[in-house]
Amino acid sequence: MTEPLEKYNMPPAYIYRLETGPRMVSQFGLFTSFQVNVDSDGNNILGDAANESSITVDPTNHNRMAIGWRQFNSVQSDFRQGGWGFTTDAGTTWTFPGVLQDNVFRSDPVLGSDEAGNFFYLSLLQSFCENMYGSIDFGQTWTRLQPDGEAGGGDKQWFTIDKTGGTGHGFQYQAWSTAAPCNGFGSQFSRSTDGGITWMNPVAIPSQPVWGTLDVDTNGNLFIGGGDFGSSFFCVRSSNAQDPAVTPTFDQNVSVNLGGSVLFGAPINPGGLAGQIFLAVDRSGTATNNNIYMLATVQQFSASNGSDIMFSRSTDGGVTFSSPQRITDDPVDQNKWHWFGTLAVAPDGRIDSVWLDTRNAANNTDSQLFYSWSTDGGVTWAPNVAVSNPFTPFEGYPVQNKMGDYITIVSDNTGGDVAYPATFNFNPNSGQHEEDVYYVRVSPSGVPTPTPTPTPPQTPTPTPTPTPTPSATPTATATATVRPTPTPRTMPTPRGRPTPPPRPTPSGPGPVLPAK
Repeated sequence: MTEPLEKYNMPPAYIYRLETGPRMVSQFGLFTSFQVNVDSDGNNILGDAANESSITVDPTNHNRMAIGWRQFNSVQSDFRQGGWGFTTDAGTTWTFPGVLQDNVFRSDPVLGSDEAGNFFYLSLLQSFCENMYGSIDFGQTWTRLQPDGEAGGGDKQWFTIDKTGGTGHGFQYQAWSTAAPCNGFGSQFSRSTDGGITWMNPVAIPSQPVWGTLDVDTNGNLFIGGGDFGSSFFCVRSSNAQDPAVTPTFDQNVSVNLGGSVLFGAPINPGGLAGQIFLAVDRSGTATNNNIYMLATVQQFSASNGSDIMFSRSTDGGVTFSSPQRITDDPVDQNKWHWFGTLAVAPDGRIDSVWLDTRNAANNTDSQLFYSWSTDGGVTWAPNVAVSNPFTPFEGYPVQNKMGDYITIVSDNTGGDVAYPATFNFNPNSGQHEEDVYYVRVSPSGVPTPTPTPTPPQTPTPTPTPTPTPSATPTATATATVRPTPTPRTMPTPRGRPTPPPRPTPSGPGPVLPAK
């Protein structure tokens, strides 16, 4: 359980030929899922795989988004690279220009943006060290901000950006797992005060929370949410990470009850997590301002199978948290899996949550994307809504039996933008469905995608490595074919967690991202 979730096993696969088919546009009621990992002509690439998707949105213009994912050029290998796609028409068409670095192992993509619309992409190398990439053209091209591996980090890293107006404005914070830290360090936290270019030597986090995420409140306080590989969860605060003159320390560490245990190796996703641990802070300026929310996919203590999406909130700055609350509203059934749960908070304080769900599947494994939201700080949640067609999660594996470890959502005042994996495409050559990445717009009003608005003219800015933008061509909607579902595998027994010995971390400056 404490082994690295992302590790180099195979060299790049040689591709004898590249075949394509129609891209998938999957309609389910009012919701439309658009395939993201398409070629330069907008077609599906047969024989590849893509999963573990992270999305970011330009807060100044909703038409512009980028999604990163683990790109497997062939399902005959588990060698993965840093894939990405971008859209300029609010998600209707996507362009996949290629990977961050050809034939370089990259995994655990995490994307984010600042309030000015500068995009960032944190990417894990096979050494378990990382790079932060930056984009000043909304995800069309990316610049590596430091030499390979000099952003620190470790397995299952995550980052956030301080978008408040305090002394920490623009600071980037990241945390990672203890299972495989960069250069063998046991420390888990680092900070960049120059927009992700250079990173401080890492420091330890109390309770060593893993598999979690970070966020910042309106006062510039940093909060880190995570767990202990099992049933313990923590919310850790640093009040001085926003002070560039000091090495960050942590002044609050609170246990959070989420009603169960996180799952690694569960039958629904045998080679990975059933979902990570997500923390988000409300910065709406309303009555729920600075509420802290935590959510995780867990197997409840009363269950021996299946999983649920559980939620807890703090209204006092992380000092105390509410009792765990089940967001999934179907009857409790240990044969059902609710997995890959995630959440985001809109600028007006609404909370959006999405997850994969087997409640409607007779075989208890075919999954659909589901959605719910709360407008009262998580006290009550709207009835759950299915927003995608069902798909089997057990086909298209790229020599590893999982669809990644997480999905993501970014919320605005009218809805949320979601990146998720699914197997809607059928490959006639393999006789199986393929793992691909999809975009869908969810909203309480049920309107899936807002009408695109013209993109305002931008001041031209030179880019270090310009990449021509191919035009994605819409094609006819493909039809997903139902395939038999293999028998899920048993969950491995958790193992003890070793603590690596501390050693110093080298650091060094890298090239500077040009100003936007």
